[in-house]
Amino acid sequence: MKYNTQEKNLPMPEYGRAVQKMVDHAITIEDRAERQRCADTIIAVMGNMYPQLRDMPDFKHKLWDHLAVMADFKLDIDYPYEVSSADTLHPTPQRIAYPKGNIRYLHYGRCVQEMIQKACEMPEGEERMQLLRLIAAQMKKEYVLWNKENVEDRKIIEDIYEYSGGQIQLSEEQLNLGVYRAPSQQNQKNQKNQKNRNGQFRKNKKKH
Repeated sequence: MKYNTQEKNLPMPEYGRAVQKMVDHAITIEDRAERQRCADTIIAVMGNMYPQLRDMPDFKHKLWDHLAVMADFKLDIDYPYEVSSADTLHPTPQRIAYPKGNIRYLHYGRCVQEMIQKACEMPEGEERMQLLRLIAAQMKKEYVLWNKENVEDRKIIEDIYEYSGGQIQLSEEQLNLGVYRAPSQQNQKNQKNQKNRNGQFRKNKKKH
């Protein structure tokens, strides 16, 4: 017995291996008229497998395209439609352009850099200040996650000033970012606090 896992991969699995074998046989037929009749029969079988799609535009055209794919474009017959080429049906993906330009500080990333440039283009006002507070808070978070240590607001202010080319100069009072700890640091602090609470609870229990 030969298992499907031992067979070659199907180019159009939705039609099954039986139809694929019919296509493979059609390629080997030497008589052109007989080969054409065999192809017409295969198309009828393929269409009967999906009768609910008969009313779709270009349904027949798609079937002939699929037949060409299953035959690896080697079936020499008179196609009733202009069959799409392999490059058309399976186009080579376009290369995605990699963003150009240097990132000044890797721990902030390109997004922060672009957001600061956007803030530079905005008129002064509360909306701009809200955006800058969000940017500064994100920068502080990224800095702590990258360096595993706390950072003063002054450092974030200086980096924003540098990113903006001197266009944005903030004060610590305008930001008031507070303290941000990396998750590992925060977990250690929470565990220490929980341990202290448990110890205090045991002491109080002994007194009673």
